[in-house]
Amino acid sequence: MTDKQRRIQALIGSIVTYLQAHRAATRGVDLTLDKLAAMDLKGERLIDLPPQGTRHEEVLKNAIAGIVAPELQEIAGCLKAAKDDLIWREDNAQFYPPGAELGEGYTKCNLHTLLIGPDACGHHHPDFNLGIFMLGPRTLYRDHNHDAPELYLNLSEKSGWRFGTRDWQDYPAGSLIWNAAGDPHATRVYDQPFISVFVWLENVNSPCNVIHFDDWAEIEQDLANQSN
Repeated sequence: MTDKQRRIQALIGSIVTYLQAHRAATRGVDLTLDKLAAMDLKGERLIDLPPQGTRHEEVLKNAIAGIVAPELQEIAGCLKAAKDDLIWREDNAQFYPPGAELGEGYTKCNLHTLLIGPDACGHHHPDFNLGIFMLGPRTLYRDHNHDAPELYLNLSEKSGWRFGTRDWQDYPAGSLIWNAAGDPHATRVYDQPFISVFVWLENVNSPCNVIHFDDWAEIEQDLANQSN
């Protein structure tokens, strides 16, 4: 393995180790670990692709620097070491149909990298995604759903979530959120960027569907006012 491949492999390993230590947190953790256990993730099978940087470099660095929870330091250190080895993409067009009401905040600053998946910079898999997802500060990731069952491991200190209702709840760093296939969900980001591990267990080529809520403009204005 090259040094680059070792850093990517170490990042994947740090995520798997965290999930193994939190099997009881939510049903999606067990399902994810079962999928991973069936894969051949040996280092010599790592893909060797050229890295791809991002116009959101400063936001990404700030997001990684904001991973301060003690239990997340192995992931944080591995992510910091591997950041420049990864392929970073924005996902507006990739996951949403043309004309989707994504909102200015989301289209302005979103980012992901796949460590395992169809277009991964780690291990190829045709119908499973494991990667890192980032949103810029003061962003509403509007309500949506998809056919892919999804697990989030929150790395940021605090993020807001709601699940098909108007009620929001804040979740801390290290929390795990499970969205079963078709379940509506939304995320709001406060003063610091949002960064997380995400997993799509299957149906990774299915589109996301925006689900309209009439309070989007109010939430987005409240988030914008926080920066004043």
